Amino acid sequence: MRLANKKVIALVDEEFEDLELWYPVLRLREEGTQVDLVGEEKGKTYIGKYGVPATSDFAFNDINIDDYDGILVPGGWAPDKLRRYPEVLDMVRTMDEQQKPIGQICHAGWVLISAGILRGKKVTSTPGIKDDMTNAGSLWFDEAVVTDGHIISSRRPPDLPPYVKAFADRLAEQA
Repeated sequence: MRLANKKVIALVDEEFEDLELWYPVLRLREEGTQVDLVGEEKGKTYIGKYGVPATSDFAFNDINIDDYDGILVPGGWAPDKLRRYPEVLDMVRTMDEQQKPIGQICHAGWVLISAGILRGKKVTSTPGIKDDMTNAGSLWFDEAVVTDGHIISSRRPPDLPPYVKAFADRLAEQA
């Protein structure tokens, strides 16, 4: 259980991509990580694009970001909602400043764009937001997973195994 002492936030909102939320959450929990689902409201059940529910453990304002070792942003349509919350953008910026792992997959790049942390970073995403990513100043690659320091990005559900492995490996490297 190499990640038994780690705590990670998994952001959640309506219409998250089911696999892009749950696959990383379950894999990290298998390695001993405490993964807390964090949404606008504590105890709210959010429904994924394909009907899978996820109930938030905490609201954005309930957590102390300094207690966490990393953050996961799922794709789907949830990122377009998540990027509108100042609390989410502050969480992502804090993780960036502290060089803690930030995982983003598919449309999750929208959140990092709105947080203003992608200039000069190597990333990937769903090809559908490639222009958004490059217009934010990032260097976009069409690869299953791209790691640039503490930012781990991926394209879509078939890329989940290497994406989550890269995130877990980076999390394990944190002191």
